[in-house]
Amino acid sequence: MAFKNYKFWFATGSQDLYGEECLKEVAEHSKIMVEGLNKSGLLPFEVIWKPTLIDNVSIRKTFNDANADEECAGVITWMHTFSPAKMWILGLQEYRKPLLHLHTQFNQEIPYSSIDMDFMNTNQSAHGDREYGHIVTRMGIERKVIVGFWNDETVQKRMAGWMRTAIGIMESSHIRVVRVGDNMRNVAVTEGDKVEAHIKFGWEIDAYNITDIAEYVEAVPEGEINALVEEYYDKYELILDGREPGDFKKHVAVQAGIEIGFEKFLKDLNYHAVVTNFQMLAGLRQLPGLAIQRLMEKGYGFGAEGDWKTAAMVRLMKIMTGGMKAAKGTSFMEDYTYNLVPGKEGILQAHMLEVCPTIAEGKIGIKVNPLSMGEREDPARLVFTSKAGRGIAASLIDLGNRFRLIINEVECIAQDIPMPKLPVATAFWKPEPDLATGAEAWILAGGAHHTAFTYDLTAEQMGDWAASMGIEAIYIDKNTSIHSLKNELRWNQMAFK
Repeated sequence: MAFKNYKFWFATGSQDLYGEECLKEVAEHSKIMVEGLNKSGLLPFEVIWKPTLIDNVSIRKTFNDANADEECAGVITWMHTFSPAKMWILGLQEYRKPLLHLHTQFNQEIPYSSIDMDFMNTNQSAHGDREYGHIVTRMGIERKVIVGFWNDETVQKRMAGWMRTAIGIMESSHIRVVRVGDNMRNVAVTEGDKVEAHIKFGWEIDAYNITDIAEYVEAVPEGEINALVEEYYDKYELILDGREPGDFKKHVAVQAGIEIGFEKFLKDLNYHAVVTNFQMLAGLRQLPGLAIQRLMEKGYGFGAEGDWKTAAMVRLMKIMTGGMKAAKGTSFMEDYTYNLVPGKEGILQAHMLEVCPTIAEGKIGIKVNPLSMGEREDPARLVFTSKAGRGIAASLIDLGNRFRLIINEVECIAQDIPMPKLPVATAFWKPEPDLATGAEAWILAGGAHHTAFTYDLTAEQMGDWAASMGIEAIYIDKNTSIHSLKNELRWNQMAFK
């Protein structure tokens, strides 16, 4: 799915106390820095240089221009010299987009043999950034602070990570989720306050009857279905498992019709994520499986059994990882069953059908197998195992009076032992810090059985998104202890009222 051509503005703070020559040097330095950042090859979006800000008028205008520019996804601020913070107040009050405070300086090393007071007065980032940082904190404005030499790879990679978070913040308010049917009956964790989600995250969550989308599926021309089936047959391995080839192809064709019909419905009504429910399939011959997997691969979010929160989070992660080089994938996922053998502990992840093929390692096959739930004909689905590597599993939950984002760092393990009778896509991961502690922490925090999983984002990035949304974030990682987590949950209950 297409994304906007976002850019980030670079705003340098100073003042006119040291004369015109100083301001020329400030401008020259900031231009060199912007050019170097863009040439680094590490930043996913272009940085745009802006003239030095030296008074209330220029600051206020720059921030309001940034608000009005649809391509501007955030402003990077840096104080080259001392910049009196009171002149930043009105601009910051009116600014509405992501903010990065880059605490750096033009020179990496102190020029010991030549340093004089002119140099000291001009190169005051250690001084000026503290003045600026104070006012942003006093005003209670959420921002990212990155410290270090601007041309250092570590700093640039952190900036790149923040840029993707900023895109998630910007695009969150554009996410529209269509609920095909309603939430799975009697299930608690997949439900939530849709109005509050609209207020907090900007998400529109709308419900349609399954028959509304089934009409789109029924209207798909046979020629389009046949063409897509041929694409499937060219791209994937066919795993017949004794099924008659003609019968197998008929089942696959049903999913092709569902994919085309669903995608047309989503495009016509401008939705970016979809949920289904196996209890509500009137008008469909199969539970959407292969079709949903392919839609996720194209960038749509998905949540099963009416789980609109996870559908929106998967879409959000797809946005944040869009265009990423060597991306390993993002998917809807569900905790299924444990391996409790000492030294081999982990969680087998899967779902009835709907796991995104972007996370696949090696061959992807098509299977047609019975599904006891849904009372429809045997659905076709893509089957594969996931890549090995580190990732995060995130769960957004509604606690009744607030939202909480739970983020668990995990390690996906190569699946060396075949599971020939399991007709679904799978991943196997070890949650940090270990299965026992990670699972206990997850349960204490109220995490769901559905997650939005990605190899390509960090816990820091998702935590920054949560902070920008004004919600609680709980991290489960190598440093987690149950004692500390319980205290954190108690404190957060008071802080996030």
